[in-house]
Amino acid sequence: MSIPPATDRTDQTAIHVRGLEKSFKEVKVLRGVDVDVARGSIFALLGSNGAGKTTLVKILSTLLKADAGRVEVNGFDVATRAADVRESISLTGQFAAVDEILTGRENLTMVARLRHLKDAGTIADQLLQRFSLTAAGSRRVATYSGGMRRRLDIAMSLIGNPPIIFLDEPTTGLDPEARLEVWSAVRELATGGTTVLLTTQYLDEAEQLAERIAILHEGRIIVNGTLDELKRLLPPAKIEYVEKQPTLEDVFLSLVGTASNGEKR
Repeated sequence: MSIPPATDRTDQTAIHVRGLEKSFKEVKVLRGVDVDVARGSIFALLGSNGAGKTTLVKILSTLLKADAGRVEVNGFDVATRAADVRESISLTGQFAAVDEILTGRENLTMVARLRHLKDAGTIADQLLQRFSLTAAGSRRVATYSGGMRRRLDIAMSLIGNPPIIFLDEPTTGLDPEARLEVWSAVRELATGGTTVLLTTQYLDEAEQLAERIAILHEGRIIVNGTLDELKRLLPPAKIEYVEKQPTLEDVFLSLVGTASNGEKR
């Protein structure tokens, strides 16, 4: 099964990856990854634990060096223009990197000052408003819910207006209500023109947020397309004469199983 590749790279491509490989000793983690992410879009990288999602994000964000392949972020080669790449991106990991002793507003102003930006207080107030945290801005972060902490973490990552943001498993450990809060924040990013690369193992998260979805399995992208394109890879099931469209979960389990069986042969 295959979907036609995305269009060739243009000025509208925020992330361009070809032939990316990475191994740790004898373990091959990435085995020739090809992917493009359009500017201003939400792109979901879907995969099980150990599929290589975090390794890919670390290479894109210059935290790891690739063994082979070409990677460009915001038009800059990550191997030769790492400093330019770092100025173009922000990375939010699996756990919120906020200071619980400080208030929400103090967390934001601290980061703005560390980045040597003027009017740190104004920047903080604007981000608190953007992420619906104004009422909680004067409270210590220790009193925040999980969803509020994650929203604050994402707000902090936007200081300096990076055009590209990587969200690595942004809703890990959050309850359903908090996940919805984070989803709303992610949609807000794309509405503002930010390119979002989202890694997740939650199928409904990719289904709800992403304009394009790639499934990474055992170090390879085995499929890449829109949700509708992925659903069309499986025939609709018919139960009592009622057509049932396959879910993203059906697509994922079918493709991963197919890939695994093929390698075993």
